[in-house]
Amino acid sequence: MSSSTEQRKKLRIIHTNDIHSHVDRMGKIARIIRELREEAGDSHTLTLDIGDHIDRMRPETEGTDGLVNVAVLNATGYDAVTLGNNEGLTYTPDVLRSLYAEHAEFAVVLGNMFETSTGLIPEWAKAWQLVERDGLRIGLIGATAAFSEFYRLLGWDVRDPFPIIGEAVRQLRPQADILVLMSHLGLRSDERLAEAFPELDVILGGHSHHLFAEPLVLGNTVLGATGKFGQYVGYLDLEVEPGGQGVVLARGGVIETEGLAGDPQVEALLEGYSRLAREKLAKEVAYLDRNLQIDWHGESELGNLLASGLKRWVGAELAIVNSGQLLGALSPGPISAGDLLDLCPSPINPCRLQLTGEQIVRALEESLLPEYQDKPIFGFGFRGKVLGSLAVDGMTVEYDPQAEPYARIVSVRIGESLLQPQRRYTVASIDMFTFGIGYLSIGQGTEAEFYLPEFIRDVLKQELRDPLALKESGERRWIKRVD
Repeated sequence: MSSSTEQRKKLRIIHTNDIHSHVDRMGKIARIIRELREEAGDSHTLTLDIGDHIDRMRPETEGTDGLVNVAVLNATGYDAVTLGNNEGLTYTPDVLRSLYAEHAEFAVVLGNMFETSTGLIPEWAKAWQLVERDGLRIGLIGATAAFSEFYRLLGWDVRDPFPIIGEAVRQLRPQADILVLMSHLGLRSDERLAEAFPELDVILGGHSHHLFAEPLVLGNTVLGATGKFGQYVGYLDLEVEPGGQGVVLARGGVIETEGLAGDPQVEALLEGYSRLAREKLAKEVAYLDRNLQIDWHGESELGNLLASGLKRWVGAELAIVNSGQLLGALSPGPISAGDLLDLCPSPINPCRLQLTGEQIVRALEESLLPEYQDKPIFGFGFRGKVLGSLAVDGMTVEYDPQAEPYARIVSVRIGESLLQPQRRYTVASIDMFTFGIGYLSIGQGTEAEFYLPEFIRDVLKQELRDPLALKESGERRWIKRVD
C-alpha cells in the first residue's frame, strides 16, 4: 500500500429521503442504520435525512404534530437533516419551531429558507455546518425546493437555492476536506448542481423520489438517492485525501427494508406515539344524523358539501373540486378527527382563481368522461386513488349523457343566468390543479390565491358542523336531460 493510500481517511455516509411517515419502515431503517454504523464505527459514520420524513396523511404523524418523526430521528441517531416541502408547507412556523428547536437532537441544515419578518434563517436551522469525523472535516449544505408563493403565505421567504449553494461552497471549500449537499430539490436540479459546482463531492438527493441502486458519478461529484417511502437505506463509503483533495474513491449502494425485523427500541417508541395519536384523533369533531355518500363517477352529498365549503371558505362565485379527494362515505353518529383524516388524507389546500366560462364548461365536459374519472394521480399532494368526477357549487349543470364526448353539457346556469363563455368567474378549487395535473382546463386559471395552512379536510369539518350546509348538500347541481 502506498503512503498516499495510507493517508486516506474513510467516511461512511448513511442516508434516507422521502420516507413520508411510513412508520411501518422506520424500525427497519433504524436497524439497518445501526448495523451500518457498527460496521464502520461511530467515528467514521455520518447519518443524514434529505427531507419529507414527515407526511400528515399518517395518523401517527397527524395525531402528534410530527413529534413521532422527530423522536424516531433522534432514536435512530441521525446527525443532520434538511427539510422537504412536506415539513415546510404543512406545518406553521410555530409547530416547526417546537419540533426542531425544542425536540430535535440533530442539526437542521437548510440554507434557502428565511423568515419573512426578519430576513434571517430560523434559529432552529443552520445555513451550513462543518462537522468532523476522525480528523476529516465535512461541510454540509442543505436546500429545499422553492415553492416560494406557498411558503410566503406561511411567513417564509424560500429563495432560489443555486446562488445560496454557490455562496456556501465558496465559504466552506477552504475549510472542508469534503463537501456534501443535502438536496431536497429533485434529480434534474441535482444534475445541474453537479455541473455548476464541481467543488461538491457528494449530492444526496430527494423530492423526485429517484433511486440510485449504485452511486452515480457526474464529473467530480458522487450522487446518491434512496427512492421513497423508506423502501431503501443508502450508504456511501468514501475514501478522502485530507487537505482539500476531495473524494478519491467511492463505493456504495442501497439496502432494502422489506422483510427485515425492526429495531426493538424504535418499534416500542412508535407504539407509544401511536397510542397518543389514536387518543387525540378519536376526538369528536362533528355529529351526523344520516349517511353521507361519495361517488367518484357522479354527484353525491359529500362531494357537494366539499364544493360548497370551498366556495364559502375562499369567498368565490362558484366552486369546482374533484370527488376523488374523498375516499369513502361517512356513517351516522360521531365523526372524529381520525375519520376525517381517513376520508381526506391529502395535504391539499383551498385556492381561488379566475376561470372563463369556456374553461369551466371544458372541465365539466371532461368530468363526464371515464378517462378523467378513473385517472390515477400520484404526488402533488394527492393521497387518493383516482381523480374522480367534479363536484360543483353555485351552478346548475344540465347534461346529456347520450351525446358525443365534449358535447354533453346542455347548459350551465348561475341562478337564473346562463354561464357566459368569455366572462371571467371567481372559482373556488384546490391547489393541486394549479400544478397542471388532473383537470387541465382548471389549471389554466389565472390570479390564483392559496389558503394555508388549512387543508381541505378542515373545510369539510366546518361544513359538517353546519346544519344548513348539510341540508343544501342534497340539492342537485347536475341535472340529467330527459328527452
